[in-house]
Amino acid sequence: MRVNWSEIHPLRRVLALSKHAIFSAYDDPGTGEEISRRTFMANATLAIGGLVGLGLAIPIVGSLIPQGGSSTGSWSPLTAEELTSLQSATDKPVKLTFSMKTKDSYLPEQTLDQYVWGIKVTDQSKFIKARTPDLFVDGKANVPYDVFNMSFVIFSPICPHLGCQPVWNADASRFQCPCHGSQFGIDGEHLAGPAPRGLDPLPFKEQSGTANVMWIRYKASVPDRVVISYT
Repeated sequence: MRVNWSEIHPLRRVLALSKHAIFSAYDDPGTGEEISRRTFMANATLAIGGLVGLGLAIPIVGSLIPQGGSSTGSWSPLTAEELTSLQSATDKPVKLTFSMKTKDSYLPEQTLDQYVWGIKVTDQSKFIKARTPDLFVDGKANVPYDVFNMSFVIFSPICPHLGCQPVWNADASRFQCPCHGSQFGIDGEHLAGPAPRGLDPLPFKEQSGTANVMWIRYKASVPDRVVISYT
């Protein structure tokens, strides 16, 4: 249908023409050069936004991940009663409970009750043989602290498999993990189950008549001992 523009009021004619012009501008896809420029600008904006987001995400995520070996740790004292029970140990491990102070980046300092296993070692050569090559290589420990102190060895209560807590079974004369069946001898050597290594030793020292333990959490499910945190 043809429009007779002479019969339309001048103002309406202008509005109609303007509207037609606006629609035509939007409908016009533009030249190939213009399309390429718009596509380039859109892709560039997305790329820059992605880089900015990645730049922000890396330090945020990194701050939430514990860094291996990022601390030197702190000592927690055993009570006189716990030390006495350790000194009285014979051929069975002793469960030693102590209070440990922890400090998180986002929380105030807290005091938590924790425990470790302690054994008396009367024959170090036998112990070293049982823990080679898991803990000793050519007679030298692969941890940066003394495994033996005052003829004792302290074990972490955390299973190296997935972080459960093995218990001592006196009838079987071994540590047994209730989660996935890993088993360890009295010297902490791996005997059975999916654990990739034996029990992890912890630093232990005597100072001014007080026995002290340093808590270390190692990475699970790997054969090497990688420090995750000291709390």
